[in-house]
Amino acid sequence: MRVLLIGAGSVGSAVVAIAARRSFFSSFVVADHAPDRARRAAESVSDERFTAAPVDASSTSDITGLCRAHEITHVLNAVDPRFTMPVFDGALAAGADYLDMAMSLSTPHPAHPYRRTGVKLGDHQFAAAATWESAGRLALVGIGVEPGMSDVFARYAADHLFSSIEEIGVRDGANLVVEGHDFAPTFSIWTTIEECLNPPVIYERSRGWYTTEPFSEPEVFDFPEGIGPVECVNVEHEEVLLIPRWVSADRVTFKYGLGNEFIEVLRTLHRLGLDSTSPVRVGGVGGGVSVAPRDVVAACLPDPAGLGPRMTGKTCAGTWVRGLDPAGAPREVYLYHVVDNEWSMREYGHQAVSWQTALNPVVALELLASGAWSGSGVLGPEAFDPVPFLDLLKEYGSPWGMREQ
Repeated sequence: MRVLLIGAGSVGSAVVAIAARRSFFSSFVVADHAPDRARRAAESVSDERFTAAPVDASSTSDITGLCRAHEITHVLNAVDPRFTMPVFDGALAAGADYLDMAMSLSTPHPAHPYRRTGVKLGDHQFAAAATWESAGRLALVGIGVEPGMSDVFARYAADHLFSSIEEIGVRDGANLVVEGHDFAPTFSIWTTIEECLNPPVIYERSRGWYTTEPFSEPEVFDFPEGIGPVECVNVEHEEVLLIPRWVSADRVTFKYGLGNEFIEVLRTLHRLGLDSTSPVRVGGVGGGVSVAPRDVVAACLPDPAGLGPRMTGKTCAGTWVRGLDPAGAPREVYLYHVVDNEWSMREYGHQAVSWQTALNPVVALELLASGAWSGSGVLGPEAFDPVPFLDLLKEYGSPWGMREQ
């Protein structure tokens, strides 16, 4: 297996740290638009299998050329979802398999954004499914932690814990604190703004996919391992678009534990137009530059990769499932994965959120290399047997848990 990693940011560099401890691949090219960042990530593990290369993730031809130059078999996309389609298309053109952690972007319904879906997350990728299948190539989409591990949990619950499912709700919460920062997102602020301010999608069997207002349906969810109660709200996320394709459930939701202060900051950015991705001209007549307001916000905030030493607490990703057990009795469980920032920093030198996200595509790559997972077309994590994935998590030293509700 020859892997091309696109993106050497906080998640990409964590991918390198995790993959370096495994032997399932022969080479790993770390590519980034900033050559120095790619080089630092590749050299951080002192492993000759890792090399660095520059790349323009917005260029399909650049991705294809880089794949061919290094005889790449698998492309792992670790950049913002605005670059998903060029990387996705470039991998297919090169004859490589593909994995990502964030799917192609949505476009709200032009007339009824908070009632009806427009272009949904992943629609552009699923539209190409037949082409990938006819080429005999696999695009494994949404294989981070959320989406990713959360989807594996949903499939495991359907296969082994329930005879019928009323609701699947992905619930994400944390008690992380970053010393010295009043507002410091622990993940890409570009992606955070995108998923939190877009109309959230909900799935109901009788209604299909529909949208609602951002931050709707607040609920307090009690997270395990000392995190405790966190208020969670609806945000747009891939699981709601993925899970119903392979798992039978009456309702599917995704709720994120943001907190009132975080929500108000996001609402303020939206009111001021600072969440926009459309460039505006800044500067006087005959001069100045064009810049997207969201890119300015991202540039003003601390890089999530550097927050680890100042961060304390735990992050939890998980899937809550309610329905009937195999005997027909009511059951409610929460399958989850918790990472303590102190542990991830000590063991890997990477903060908890980035490390938890990076873990899952590496596990998936190893399953593909061994043949435990295989397929063609555009598939989500739910399309595969969840047991090998969950077993391999334990081997990676980061087991999952389950709590009866």
